[in-house]
Amino acid sequence: MYVVALGGNSLLIIFIWMEHSLHLPMYLFLAMLALSDLLLSSTIMPKTLAIFWFKDRIISFQACMTQMFSVIAIFVVESTVLLAMAFDRYVAICFPLRYTMILTPSVIRKIVGFSVARGLLITSPFIFLVERLPFCGNNIITDIYCVQTKISRLACADITANNIYTLVLSFLSTGLDIVLISISYTFILRAVFRLPSREAQFKALGTCSSHVCVILMFYLPAYLTVLISHMYCGVLLANLYLVVPPALNPIIYGVRTKQIRYHIIHRFSQLGLGGLAGGLRDNWVAQDILFKSL
Repeated sequence: MYVVALGGNSLLIIFIWMEHSLHLPMYLFLAMLALSDLLLSSTIMPKTLAIFWFKDRIISFQACMTQMFSVIAIFVVESTVLLAMAFDRYVAICFPLRYTMILTPSVIRKIVGFSVARGLLITSPFIFLVERLPFCGNNIITDIYCVQTKISRLACADITANNIYTLVLSFLSTGLDIVLISISYTFILRAVFRLPSREAQFKALGTCSSHVCVILMFYLPAYLTVLISHMYCGVLLANLYLVVPPALNPIIYGVRTKQIRYHIIHRFSQLGLGGLAGGLRDNWVAQDILFKSL
C-alpha cells in the first residue's frame, strides 16, 4: 500500500506541476493533499519496516516525539486542505462567475500558508505537554507509531492537561473543519437542487463526488479509532488509517476527474505507451457509462 501511495501521489503532483492547464485552485489544493498524503504515510513507514523486517521494536523518546509531532501536524494540515477544497467547490457551484475573482493566486498562497501554520501552531504544545511528564514504568505501546494519547497514559503523573488539550485540539482542527465542510455542502446542495435540469444537477454533484469520498476516508477511520474500545481493532484501524487513504486518494481523483485522466493518457501516449493509454481510456469510458446508468 505504501508503494501505491508513494507512486500515485508522486505522479499526481508531477502531472499537476507539468500541466499549466491544471494550475487552477482545485488542482493546486489536490496537489497539496497529495503532498500531505505522501508525508503522512512516509512518517511512519521507516519505523514500520524496521519493526517487521528487522524486529527492531525500540524507538528513542526524541524519535517518538518527532514522529508524533509530524503525524499530528500533517493530519491538521490535511484536514485544513480538505476544508479549502470544500470552499473551492462551494465557490465554483454557488458563485461560478466570481470564482476567479475570489480564489486568486494570492488567496491560494494565503490558504496554503495558513494550513501549514495552523498545523504547526496547534501541534507544538503537544511536545511540551508530553515532555514534561515523568515515565517510570514499562514504556510499551501497542501501535507501530507513537500515538499521543497512549504515550501520555504511560506517564506516572496527572495527565489532565494533556486530555483537555486533546479535546481542544480535536475541536479546533477536525471538529471545526467538519462543521464548516458540512455547512459548505449544505449550501452546495441547495444551489444544485435549484438547477433547472437533472443533467445539470448530476454534473454539479459529479464535481464533488471525489472530494466527498476522500473526506469520508479521512475522517471516518480517525474517529472510529477513538470510538472502538477493542484494543486490536483500534490498533488495526489506526495503522491502516495512515496508509490506506493516501494510497486510494490519487486513484479516486484519477478515476473521477476527467482533466487529470486526459493528461495522464496524453502523457503516456507521448512516452510511447499507446497501448497502456488506450487501455486506460477504454476502462474509464466504461466506468463513465456505468456511473451514468446508476
